[in-house]
Amino acid sequence: MNAHETYATRQDAVEREYEALVNRWNEPVLPGNGIFERYRWPVLTAGHVPPAWRYDYNPATNPWFMERLGINAVFNAGAIKFGGTYRLICRVEGWDRKSFFAVAQSPDGIQGWHFDPEPILLDETSNSDVNVYDMRLTAHEDGWIYGIFCSERKDPDAPRGDTSSATAAAGIVRTKDMKRWERLPDLDTASPQQRNVVLHPEFYKGRYLLYTRPQDGFIDTGSGGGICWGLAEDMTRAKVVEEKLLDPKEYHTIKEVKNGAGAVPIRTPKGWLHIAHGVRNTADGLRYVVYALVCDLEEPGKVIARPGGYLIAPEGEERTGDVSNVCFCNGAIADEDGRLLIYYASSDTRLHVAETSIERMLDYCFNTPEDGLRSRASVEARLALIRANASYIARS
Repeated sequence: MNAHETYATRQDAVEREYEALVNRWNEPVLPGNGIFERYRWPVLTAGHVPPAWRYDYNPATNPWFMERLGINAVFNAGAIKFGGTYRLICRVEGWDRKSFFAVAQSPDGIQGWHFDPEPILLDETSNSDVNVYDMRLTAHEDGWIYGIFCSERKDPDAPRGDTSSATAAAGIVRTKDMKRWERLPDLDTASPQQRNVVLHPEFYKGRYLLYTRPQDGFIDTGSGGGICWGLAEDMTRAKVVEEKLLDPKEYHTIKEVKNGAGAVPIRTPKGWLHIAHGVRNTADGLRYVVYALVCDLEEPGKVIARPGGYLIAPEGEERTGDVSNVCFCNGAIADEDGRLLIYYASSDTRLHVAETSIERMLDYCFNTPEDGLRSRASVEARLALIRANASYIARS
């Protein structure tokens, strides 16, 4: 087969495979755990990225229809409902290990995801980002949609020859149409580094409230005690002077190494619902899971419900990928009717959706026992459940 025939055959095969994937029907996996339903297929993968983003379509310069700019993964997406459609601002990673942002849309939040025609060409600050990822999208009451993301740069204080040490800062953009993105200065805090920063959707005492995660280093939180919160006067030059601890990391729990804010908090009748992530160490490396908590409506820095253990952990094929044993969430969408879609990535490779409702999540958060932090306390909680069940079954 000559180059011309190869080009035509390969183009046809690639485009048919792409269309089959993006139009594949998804279905819930039942019966589930009652808290939420997983869906059989990931909602977005590397294969969902349009072929025109990956292949050179000019037969003269690409006679064998080779993939020129490959995609390694699509994961860790901020989420928002805008203009009647469900939108995800995804972390897309190329073969070159550089991540960038791209918006995908769906009519119902589960099926039919398609990327916008082009990825986002993000402006840089005077200190150029080397890598950007994990954007949270907040539709704030001030009228702007803010995106806060991790801006990674090479550590200027790294020893000579060290090409892996990095620094992390909270980059900020804003938009009103999800097309034009204005880059603002990075968040200024007293902490050496910042990751997993989330903007609260409402003013608190006339100021912007941000959830932060102080870090001593790029990976290790060090003296950073967990998820914190602080206030800023202005988002165009956002500065948080004082960070107060909201949800601490705890020894021998799902968040013993570190924890961080995930999706933007959701206002519910009983409080602000948070979907966060926790990290613990294992003999096989770090394990990331997703967990939930609820904060007071009037005092969002006060936790009022803290169910023990994880909400979502990687299962089955979700456990394998570029960074295995990882489940991470930085986006969720609550519909007007109470339906809640939680978008979570598995193993830094692909993006999934879990479907539940505000009502179910509040039941879960307020009626699941808190972690007793000791094995005996865990057994006591389980015994209480077993004995209550025995009594109820005997009566029925």
